[in-house]
Amino acid sequence: MLKKHLPTVLASLLSALVAVTAYRLLEKPREVIIREPSESEYRSRNVSRDGLTTEGNASFSLAAPTEFTYAASVSTPAVVNIQSVNSGGRGLSFDKLFGRDRYPQRGASGSGVIISKDGYIVTNHHVVADGDKISVSFSDNREMKATLIGSDPSTDLALIKVEVENLPFLTFGNSDSVQIGEWVLAVGNPFDLESTVTAGIVSAKGRSIDVLDAQDKIESFIQTDAAVNPGNSGGALVNTSGELIGINTAILTQSGQYEGYSFAVPSNLVRKVIGDLKNYGIVQRGLIGIRIEDVNSELARNLGLNDVAGVHITGVTPGSGAADAGLRRDDVILRVNGVKTGSMPELQEQVGRYSPGNVLRVEYMRNGKKSIAKVTLKNRSNKTSIVQGADVKFLQKLGMEVRPLNAFELKQMELENGVKVTSVFKGSKIDQTNLKPNFVITQVNERKITSEEDLIAALRNGKTEVKLRGVYAGVEEPYFYVFDLK
Repeated sequence: MLKKHLPTVLASLLSALVAVTAYRLLEKPREVIIREPSESEYRSRNVSRDGLTTEGNASFSLAAPTEFTYAASVSTPAVVNIQSVNSGGRGLSFDKLFGRDRYPQRGASGSGVIISKDGYIVTNHHVVADGDKISVSFSDNREMKATLIGSDPSTDLALIKVEVENLPFLTFGNSDSVQIGEWVLAVGNPFDLESTVTAGIVSAKGRSIDVLDAQDKIESFIQTDAAVNPGNSGGALVNTSGELIGINTAILTQSGQYEGYSFAVPSNLVRKVIGDLKNYGIVQRGLIGIRIEDVNSELARNLGLNDVAGVHITGVTPGSGAADAGLRRDDVILRVNGVKTGSMPELQEQVGRYSPGNVLRVEYMRNGKKSIAKVTLKNRSNKTSIVQGADVKFLQKLGMEVRPLNAFELKQMELENGVKVTSVFKGSKIDQTNLKPNFVITQVNERKITSEEDLIAALRNGKTEVKLRGVYAGVEEPYFYVFDLK
């Protein structure tokens, strides 16, 4: 029987195979579109704490990215493109933050964030530092000239203003409340593209990458993996509520383009710096008066600390707020005003939010015992008063920052008077004389200098040629530097 029907079965199978093959060859390719259902297929399930599944509406959220459209719609109109042009410059400057060259005469570009409806815009210092003409392009294609209100190299922040009303603006969020792993958006103009939004998460806080040149630099960046490229400088880092939590400032890169690491100045520090620039023209920086280092394992062991955290005091400036409050060498600062300061950047950020005359509650460890000190911050002149912006700008325009010598320094250097140059700005008149930081100015055109006020008065006495006389620590012979004020 089997032999009788076998040919028929084989013939049927062969016919079916030929039919399927022919259908596959003759049928045109089809595009298959898979659409996600409007509601999750898991909505009818409920997972309890013990992992059991029951029927009913879900009481948990799926681990999917959060909604970004609201934050993007709020932030993009408030982010602008900035062109900073040096009309007379012909030299090449180097943009260290993005590892690329810029020609100031052709223009340096970046981003900015509108922070008030009457035209105040925050950006990076390095975006506008080389320019003498600043123009702003808005999301509605309007273009306007802007005025530089003030700039702070120590935090790489600057404030500019356009004369217009009723602008869209971003409100400041609380950067202290930002959590590692939280979703954030970076908004800016990378490669001069308009209003580009990228998303990522907060990778770390309190990061220092040694990218700023200023002596009193404050680097306590929010690190994210949101894509940031050249042109994003000065743009907004916002949370999913559309609040400004940082100003995008730098990327860590070997190629000059984005490689997964971007850094933003925290909004709480931005608010302080920009407020000072608006009100005084300069930042009113309060100093504790200490030299510091991070705590490592060996130091923690030697000092008898339970945790490898905190900021170790290696020296205290005589007459400073720290000295007045009784802080000493080898004390370890743990908190400032109740906020944990586990590293140098975290301490610098907290102190950087306050002004001369403010009193900080400093929690520290000494000989295994915790104590509290109330430290009154002082300015570079070791005073609690507000610094006059015009005087500081005058010295900064020449290219230097100074402070008076204290009694200990005068005795150590065997001097009766003088002010110490704390920083010299690259490319300035002072820099061109080859004068170096830590030079002590004792005379200006034969006039003795005992204070910063003396120095400014001597420089403003109307003489064109200026002759600085002074010494360096450990060098017996005096040095002379001559430059032209005009």
